[in-house]
Amino acid sequence: MTNTEQFPFISANTTLGEAGFRPYMPIQFINQQSTITNSALLDTGATVNVLPYPVGVELGYVWERQTAAINLTGNLAQYEARVLVIQAVIGQSEPVQLVFAWTAVQVPLILGQVNFFIEFDVCFYRSQLYFAVSPKKRA
Repeated sequence: MTNTEQFPFISANTTLGEAGFRPYMPIQFINQQSTITNSALLDTGATVNVLPYPVGVELGYVWERQTAAINLTGNLAQYEARVLVIQAVIGQSEPVQLVFAWTAVQVPLILGQVNFFIEFDVCFYRSQLYFAVSPKKRA
């Protein structure tokens, strides 16, 4: 992987010992009104990227103005979500447009298949407690 950056697994639950480590990484969101940095969970089993309601509000989005709805699946299937396309920076990479399901339910910020894992290659080295991320090669 070229332009690869490494990130450590973060202990999300110290009572679980080594089983409590999760692949969280910093992500910077850029909007016309603000730029914020947050921590996102990489989830290869998540179909979509999921944005918690407070993060969308902090970026200046208004729920009622977002008219494109999206159906969530799995544990979140019963909750309403709106589509947001947000410019984001992962590590030292160039900004990229990421599509999020913005939901009012209490969830972590999740990076999933659409479209984080489409835009980035990720290698997990779980036994060594780190993962490597690189932007996809552009033609």
